[in-house]
Amino acid sequence: MRTLERNSLCRQQSLRKWLSTTLMGKGRPCGRSSWCSWLVHATSITMTPDPMSRFHKVIAEDLIGGVSVKKHCFLLIRDVQASQRAIALIAEMIHTASLVHDDVIDDASSRRGKHTVNKIWGEKKAVLAGDLILSAASVALARIGNTTVISILTQVIEDLVRGEFLQLGSKENENERFAHYLEKTFKKTASLIANSCKAVSVLGCPDPVVHEIAYQYGKNVGIAFQLIDDVLDFTSCSDQMGKPTSADLKLGLATGPVLFACQQFPEMNAMIMRRFSLPGDVDRARQYVLQSDGVQQTTYLAQQYCHEAVREISKLRPSPERDALIQLSEIVLTRDK
Repeated sequence: MRTLERNSLCRQQSLRKWLSTTLMGKGRPCGRSSWCSWLVHATSITMTPDPMSRFHKVIAEDLIGGVSVKKHCFLLIRDVQASQRAIALIAEMIHTASLVHDDVIDDASSRRGKHTVNKIWGEKKAVLAGDLILSAASVALARIGNTTVISILTQVIEDLVRGEFLQLGSKENENERFAHYLEKTFKKTASLIANSCKAVSVLGCPDPVVHEIAYQYGKNVGIAFQLIDDVLDFTSCSDQMGKPTSADLKLGLATGPVLFACQQFPEMNAMIMRRFSLPGDVDRARQYVLQSDGVQQTTYLAQQYCHEAVREISKLRPSPERDALIQLSEIVLTRDK
């Protein structure tokens, strides 16, 4: 059994290396994927009652990928079960598949400063590549052999699709827009992180209370991550982001900063409803956002979600890994790309 697990892990690691070098550009995988993988590793240790005593120092910048952190910052991560480590790999594969498909839907030409798969090989091959990655993740998930974990992570795939449908639509009622935006944010981003954290806690600890803590921590950090991502679309330059700024506006999307700005500039409502489709809409909307406190309010909301994440994870026993997860919430708020 151990030999089978080891062989399966080797195959998953080989595929992960191929994905990071071939599809997403040489070097580290796409930032959010590597970041999610690191988060799952740290969570798996924090949620395990009696982890092994050997420590590994892991430089956060190397693991978090696109998330910029100080080079002297490293975190202590203990050994984890093979099945828990597999969850991190599966989470990366699910997310990478969603990125490949998203780039097709958005007709994006760059991601993290690299050409997208659809830009290099066309839409048909990009769709098939995303499907292949997702199928490999499904096979790896089935090999774990835990029906609860399988159910948890298949929920992620359903949420990704439902989140994409939510993004394609919009609410006419101004009061419903923000709830719609947060629901879409959870399904497209935070669900992967929340359910991955929950999955590793299920594998490491039988207590349902701990599973819920893991889920709530991942949910809150995940929403905060996306809120900051939406802020950076207005405050960072293209070179920092590795993709064009104001990308969401160009796609017709009203994110947090836009929705907050709309409260100060009601004339933005018409632009939101027509998805910034008229000439000059994108530039005018961007100016309204920068003149308003939309960026500041979105950042403040992200801080509230991170505070809630810290509150949840602080319910667990003290450990270096718990401290690392608390520190990660600070990194989420201070990143600039």
